[in-house]
Amino acid sequence: MSNASKFGKVAVLLGGKSAEREVSLDSGQAVLEALLRSGVNAEAFDPQTRSVTELVNYDRAFIVLHGRGGEDGQIQGVLEWLNIPYTGTGVQGSAIGMDKVKTKQIWQGSDLPTAPYRIVSKDSNIEDVVVELGLPLIIKPVHEGSSIGMSKVEKVEDFADAVAKATAHDAIVMAEKWITGREFTIVLLNGQALPIIRLEPPKDVAFYDYEAKYQRNDVQYGIPCGLSTAEEQQLQALALRAFQAVGASGWGRIDAMQDENGNFWLLEVNTVPGMTSHSLVPKAANAVGYSFDELCVAILAQTLTGEAH
Repeated sequence: MSNASKFGKVAVLLGGKSAEREVSLDSGQAVLEALLRSGVNAEAFDPQTRSVTELVNYDRAFIVLHGRGGEDGQIQGVLEWLNIPYTGTGVQGSAIGMDKVKTKQIWQGSDLPTAPYRIVSKDSNIEDVVVELGLPLIIKPVHEGSSIGMSKVEKVEDFADAVAKATAHDAIVMAEKWITGREFTIVLLNGQALPIIRLEPPKDVAFYDYEAKYQRNDVQYGIPCGLSTAEEQQLQALALRAFQAVGASGWGRIDAMQDENGNFWLLEVNTVPGMTSHSLVPKAANAVGYSFDELCVAILAQTLTGEAH
């Protein structure tokens, strides 16, 4: 890349202390190598092993920290305090996006369709939950990503174990109505929705879980996604509204379902998506002509223009 010196010294923030540490290390290493190939003076920076006060030695930061501590507004707040430009969503949008319940409340208040849910615990009356949401349903930790701690519940007797599994990762747990249909992800970059990807996990997994996301090689990714042109444009517009409603910006991803009646339902927002070999953002960007290196430089360039936040 020409004129890469305009970025100065860049910290690629990776690793961290969340349950998604290993994925973040993979994502961050891929981003680091891409920036170095592009002539950027970039270095890896793991806040688990170094003090964040050392960030004063850098001109800007590329955040590839997934999960709590990196995707929830904490590191964004540190960077704001140190007056260091950074990629992606700001403090408030990051904090909202990491909280599945707060995200849903904002979407509901914005008249955006999202699957019905309720907060649950081991003491919840499962009969009441089933009356409200039906079966099957899905149990999720409210503040985790990468499908960590999630379980599909098809029988009443599986509810307690699913809640216990989620509670091991988060004190706050939600049950969400299971949407039967097709799953899609919409990548947002610089205020535009990229071509939609249809996700088709193998038949032996209940949903697009951690293993399917990062370890399996038999997940099918559909680009084109199989929607009509009108449907794809509708879902892209919906995703962009959903992304902006929570205060997200720069780059990210919205996950959604289309039910058997053709209705779209928003699932969640990801403000620091994966950048591994299995990841969805590079696949969508490639569909509009970005190489991986070009994508990383384009995201970093947001720190020069204020487009990120």
